[in-house]
Amino acid sequence: MAHSLESLVIRHTHRLASPEGSSGDGAVAARQFDAALTSVGFKLSAELLDRLSGLSEAAVVHTARRTLRTVSEMVGDHVRHNPYFIDFPANVPDTEDFWIQCVAKALDDDTSRGNVLTQLRQRALDLLSLPAYGRYQHGYEEMLAAHDELIASAGDRVTVLHLGRGLDDELADLYLALAGSTTPLGEDGLRDLRTLAERCALGPQPEAIPVRENRAVVNEARLRAGADLLLDTVTDVLRLACALSSGDVTLREPTRFRALSRPLRRGLLAGLDAVVAANPAKLADVHAHREPFKRLGERLHPHEYPRWPHAAEVFAVARGEKRARSFDSRVEELLDAFDVLGAVKLLKSAPGKLFRALDLLLRIAADQEQRDAVVSAVVEVAPQVSGRVVLSVREHLHNRVRESDEPRVFVNRRGRAFVTPDFRPPVPAADRDRLIAALDAEMRRRLPAPGRLLLDSDVLDVALPLSGRATAAGLGVLPRGSVSAVDGDQLRFFVYWKQARYRTDYDLSALLLHADYSTDSWLSYTSLKAVGGVHSGDVTEAPDGASEFINLSLGRVRSTFVVPQVNIYAGEGFEETEESFFGFMLRDGAQKGRPFEPRTVRMKSELRGVGRVALPLVFRRGGDGRWCAKWLHLYLRGISSGNRVEENQASVSKVVRAIVEREQLTVRYLIDLMSGDTTTVDLWDGGPVPDEPVTYIGLDRPEGLHPDSRIITLENLRDVIPG
Repeated sequence: MAHSLESLVIRHTHRLASPEGSSGDGAVAARQFDAALTSVGFKLSAELLDRLSGLSEAAVVHTARRTLRTVSEMVGDHVRHNPYFIDFPANVPDTEDFWIQCVAKALDDDTSRGNVLTQLRQRALDLLSLPAYGRYQHGYEEMLAAHDELIASAGDRVTVLHLGRGLDDELADLYLALAGSTTPLGEDGLRDLRTLAERCALGPQPEAIPVRENRAVVNEARLRAGADLLLDTVTDVLRLACALSSGDVTLREPTRFRALSRPLRRGLLAGLDAVVAANPAKLADVHAHREPFKRLGERLHPHEYPRWPHAAEVFAVARGEKRARSFDSRVEELLDAFDVLGAVKLLKSAPGKLFRALDLLLRIAADQEQRDAVVSAVVEVAPQVSGRVVLSVREHLHNRVRESDEPRVFVNRRGRAFVTPDFRPPVPAADRDRLIAALDAEMRRRLPAPGRLLLDSDVLDVALPLSGRATAAGLGVLPRGSVSAVDGDQLRFFVYWKQARYRTDYDLSALLLHADYSTDSWLSYTSLKAVGGVHSGDVTEAPDGASEFINLSLGRVRSTFVVPQVNIYAGEGFEETEESFFGFMLRDGAQKGRPFEPRTVRMKSELRGVGRVALPLVFRRGGDGRWCAKWLHLYLRGISSGNRVEENQASVSKVVRAIVEREQLTVRYLIDLMSGDTTTVDLWDGGPVPDEPVTYIGLDRPEGLHPDSRIITLENLRDVIPG
C-alpha cells in the first residue's frame, strides 16, 4: 500500500516524498539511481540527490526500486515493446511483397497448404489463416540484438523528480488539491481522489468542494467513517449512492445499486431528509433523475424509517405520487412562448443555467431591448458563476464569430465525438462583443495578482483545462485543443495493448490529409509504406501484450496533417483490455536505438474511451515547414469489428477539421489578463531562476525556485482556473 501511495504522489506531482531510512553514505548508490533514471528519461533534482546521498545504501536501493517501477509505468517502459518486423524502421517490405512472402511460407507448411490453396482458387484470402501473418516470428531478445544502442541527444526528454515533504504531508496536500479542484477530474483523478479520501477525509478539508463528483467521492469516505456529510441538494445524495455502489458519480451512465448495509441506508436517508427539510423546493431536482431515484428507493426502503418523512417525499416525487414542479420545466415553458424577458427574470435566480442558455436567449430575442436585457442579466450575475463556466461561455462566444457553415463538434464526457453542420443564426456582433468584454473583466477581477511572474513560453498555447475529462491520463499529456511544437526529425507513434480474455487486434494507423482535409494517403497494415513513413507490421493478437509502431521522417512528409489513430479490428474495447496505451516519440535521425526508447517518449496516454476508433492528437505542418501537435483525446463510435483507416477517413477528417479550426482559450489568454502595472512578466529560457519568490507557470518545474514560490505546471494546471 505504501508503494501505491508513493507512486500516486510521483504521478501527480513529479515529487518523491522525502525518503526515509538510516543515515549513511549513499552517494554512490544515489548516482547509480540517477543514471538508471536517465535511461527512462528522468533525473533527480540536486536537492533530492543530496538527500539520498545522506542515507544508507540499502535505503537508497529500496527507494530506487520503487521509484523506477513507477516512472517506467508512467512512460510505458514496464512492458516489452516488440515490432512485427524485427529491423523496424529499416527493411520494411512493400505490402504486396510481404503478403506474397506469407503465402509462400504457408504453402511450404503441410498443415496450412490445403486451406490456402482452396482460398486461392476461390480468389479470396484470409490473412489470419497464414501462419506467418500477425504473429511474432522472433523473440524480444532477438529484436534487441538486431538494433544498435541509442545515441544520447540533448533533445531527449528529461523529467526532473523533485524532493517532496514527508509522505503523510504530500498525501494531505494532494488530497486538498484534488478535492478542492475548481474543474472536474477525469476518471483516473476521481479514482485517486477516492484512495486519498479513505485516508484523509477526517483530516483538514479544502475551503470548498465545488465539483459535485468530487464531493460524492469525499462523502463516500466520510459516510463510511461516520463523519458529517457535505450535502446541499438531493442530487448530492444520489451521487453518493452511486459512489457506494461503485457506479458513475457523473450520473451519465446508469448505476446498478447494490444492497446496502443498514448504517449506509440510514446515512443516505438522513441526508435526503435534511436537504428537503431545509428547503422543500429541492424536491424539484428529483425530476432530472427520476428513474435512478426510483431504483434507489427500492434499495433504501424509506417506509422502514418513518422518522425521516422528507426522505420519503423524494421517492414519492420520483414515482409521480407527489407533485414538485421543476425549475427547468418553468424555464422551458417561457422559452416555448418566446417570453425572453420572463425567462431571463427566472434564470437570474440560477446564474449557471442563465449562462448555459445565453446563446439561445440571444437568438430568439425579438429586438434589441430583449437582447440588452439578456446582456445586462449576464453581467449582473457573472460574479456568482463558477470560473470554468464563465470561461467556457467566453470560449463559445469567441468561436461564434465564425461563419455558420463551419462544422459543429460535440464531445461527451467520455470523449465520444460527432460532428454536425451548424445551422444556428449568428449572434449579433455588438452583443457578442459586449459580453466578451464583460466576461474578460470578470475574469480579470478574479485572477490573483501574481507579483513577479516567471513564464515558460511552451505553456502559452496549452488549452485551459476546463475539465479533467478533456485530458487522458498519462505522461506529457495536454488538454484537448492544446498546441505544442514538434522538434525532431523522426516522429514515431506507438500503441500497446494486452488482451484480458479474448483475441484482440488493434491496428495503429495514420491518415495523411491535404490542407483542405481531403485524403492524401495513409499508413496501416494494408499500406506499410507511404511518403516519408513506414509501419512496423500487423500484430493480430495480444495474450502477452503487443505493440505496433509508425515511423515518419517529417522532412519527407508532403501532407499538411498527420492523424494517428487506433482502430479496434477485433476483440475487446479500450476499457476491457488488461492494458492499452498510445504515445509518440521524437528523435534525431542519427540516434538509432530500439523501436521503443523511453527517454525519447514525449507523450504516453491511456486508451480508455468507449468508441472503437481512438484519435489521440493531430500533427500539422505550418507554412514555415515546422510541425506542431493539436491534442484531440477523442473517440469515434466506429463499427463492432473490422474498423480500418480506409473506411473511416471521411468521419475522421470531419472531426479533425472541427477541432483544428476551433480556437480554445489558452494559458496565454489568462496571462494577458494578469499582466498589469503590478505584475512583472519574465520568460524563463532554461537558465538560472530568480532568488526571490515568483509565480512560475510552465510545463515542467525548474530547479532552484525560491521555496515560497507558487508553482503551476502541467500536473496542477487546473489551479489557474479561478473559482
